[in-house]
Amino acid sequence: MSPITHRYDFVFLFDVTNGNPNGDPDAGNAPRMDPETGRGLVTDVALKRRLRNYVSATRAQDPGYEIYVAERAVLNRAHERAYAALNLEIEPKKVPSDEDQARNLIRWMCDNFYDIRAFGAVMTTQINAGQVRGPIQMTFAQSIDPIMPLDVTLTRNAVTNEEDAQRTDRTMGRKYIVPYGLYRAHGFVSARLANDPVKGTGLSQEDLELFWRGLCEMFEHDRASSRGEMSARGLFVFRHESDLGNALAHTLFDRVTIEPAGAEGRIARAFSDYVVKVNEDNLPAGVTLERRL
Repeated sequence: MSPITHRYDFVFLFDVTNGNPNGDPDAGNAPRMDPETGRGLVTDVALKRRLRNYVSATRAQDPGYEIYVAERAVLNRAHERAYAALNLEIEPKKVPSDEDQARNLIRWMCDNFYDIRAFGAVMTTQINAGQVRGPIQMTFAQSIDPIMPLDVTLTRNAVTNEEDAQRTDRTMGRKYIVPYGLYRAHGFVSARLANDPVKGTGLSQEDLELFWRGLCEMFEHDRASSRGEMSARGLFVFRHESDLGNALAHTLFDRVTIEPAGAEGRIARAFSDYVVKVNEDNLPAGVTLERRL
């Protein structure tokens, strides 16, 4: 499969109802938020985790679609496979001194692991497989309005042993939720980082189509009581005719605006409380808009 030849910039919208979209371990797993504005945050790492899980669930059995940063993965095992496949000798913390061998090592990793082709990877562990920069990059997602996390107290009625069974009180627990939040993330796809003859990852159009589909469907395969109800709500993809791009990304992102649907000051509790507008008039020459969701 040939690498992509066009640049893309995209806006991704998703929401959460009565759930925690991304807990902060430094804050007792409370939903991440900007302390100055009160707006909720979801890291790019959290979004990529869900995308990786989606690819693993739908394409893991297909050659070339393994996931490198899988849950509980031992990364050095993948590196050992690469060295063995290329008949290379492992030198702790060193990549092969021969440039062609080092390049072949990275190529083998890119060819076999989807997330390396898409997002890149730093593989400089004890068994050094080099590093590569991925063509798909994403920002943190930020909620459109400030969020008000709720700290809900829970009661556990079951116990784990006979001693606890003699007690009349029950263990109390806590759970954070966001009653509702609409989040917006931006992303970028670089054709140059996909098809560079030396450093390119080889991300193909089929890989990219899987990425778009994954953004739209990944929450459907990531259900958990702690996450409440999460849904993809919009995916607006700006396709450039040139591999370097035909317009500045931020000018394209500004064409997607989100406004309240009701009276000013009304608290949003559903996606219908917003109006998403997209200005498709007079797009820059060489840029087309694809509504994927």
